[in-house]
Amino acid sequence: MIVIKKVIFYSSQEEGACHTMQGHTGKEASGEAWQEAGRGPWNHSSTVGFILTSLFNESPMDLFLFSMVVIIYTLAMVGNTAMVFLIWADAQLHTPMYFLLSQLSFLDIFFTSVTVPKMIAGFLFGWTSISFVGCGAQMFFFMFLGAAECLLLALMAYDRYVAICNPLHYLSLMSHQTCLLMVAASWLGGSINASIQTALTLQFPYCGSRRITHFFCEVPSLLRLACADTAAYERLLFVTGVVVLLVPIVFITTSYALILAAVLGMHSVEGRQKALATCTSHLTVVNLFYGPLMYTYMLPASYHSPGQDDVVSIFYTVLTPMLNPVIYSLRNKEVTGAMKKVIGKCGVGRTA
Repeated sequence: MIVIKKVIFYSSQEEGACHTMQGHTGKEASGEAWQEAGRGPWNHSSTVGFILTSLFNESPMDLFLFSMVVIIYTLAMVGNTAMVFLIWADAQLHTPMYFLLSQLSFLDIFFTSVTVPKMIAGFLFGWTSISFVGCGAQMFFFMFLGAAECLLLALMAYDRYVAICNPLHYLSLMSHQTCLLMVAASWLGGSINASIQTALTLQFPYCGSRRITHFFCEVPSLLRLACADTAAYERLLFVTGVVVLLVPIVFITTSYALILAAVLGMHSVEGRQKALATCTSHLTVVNLFYGPLMYTYMLPASYHSPGQDDVVSIFYTVLTPMLNPVIYSLRNKEVTGAMKKVIGKCGVGRTA
C-alpha cells in the first residue's frame, strides 16, 4: 500500500506538471517554464536555446523607432556597398588608403548584418528564440568582425601617419603586400579574440531563465544567466578589452599626435586643410566606434543596465556602420568625384 501510494503521488505530480506546461503557448514557452521551474543547469546538451528580448513593443513611439532602425540599417548596407563598388571601379581610388577603407566598409556590411536582421525578424514575426548553437555563432561573428574593425582602424591611422609624415616613402612603406598583411592581421586578430571569448562563454552552465535581456547574444548579457562564478572570466574579458580596445586607441592617439605636429608645421594652407579634414574624418569614426565598445566590455557589470546596453549596442551595431561611408565620402573630394563619374556613366548609358 505504501508503494502504491508513492506511485500515485509521483504520478499526480507529473500529471500536474504536464498540465502546467500545456497551459503555456508553444514549445518555446514550455521550455522556458521548465527552466524557470529550476530543473538545474543546462547548456549545449539541452534541446532548448535562448529567448531574446525584443528591443521595441507595439507603442506608436517604438514603431517609429523601429522604422528608424530599419531605415538606418538600409542606408548602412547601401552606403557601404556603394563605397566598396566605387573603390573597386575607379582606378584613381586604387591606393592604400582607399583599399583599407574598402575593407572597413566590407566589415561594416557583415558586422551590422550579424544582429539587425534577427532583431527585425523578432519584432515583425515574433521569432525571438535562438538556439544554443545559433547564439554561439552570432556571438562569435559579432566579436570577430568587431575586433577586426578595431584593429583595422588602428592600421588606418598608421597609413595616415606615413602619408603625412613620410610622404616620400609612402609607396614603399605602404606597398600592396603590406596592405594585404595589415588586413590579414586584423582578420586573424579578430578570429583569435572571438574564438577565445566564445569558447569560454559557452562553457559555463546556464540555468533558470532562458531569457536574455538583450536583442542579440552578447557576452555581458549572456553571462548574467550563468549559474557559476564568472568573476575570473570577467577579469579576463577586461584584459581582452585592454588588448583589443585600449592598445589600438593608444596607437591611434600617438599616430594622430605626430600627424598634428606635422600638419601644424606645413607651409601650404591647402595641404594643411586637406590633412586636417582627412584626420578629422578618421578620428570621428574612431570615437563613434571605440567609445560604446569600451562602455560595454571594460566597465564593471554594476555600471550596466539592460536599457542602457540596448541603446549603446544600437549605436555601434547600426548607427556607426551607417555613418562611416557618410563621413568618408561627404568630406572627400576623390570619393565624390568617383561617384559623379559613375552616375554620369549610368546617365550616358541610359541615354544611349
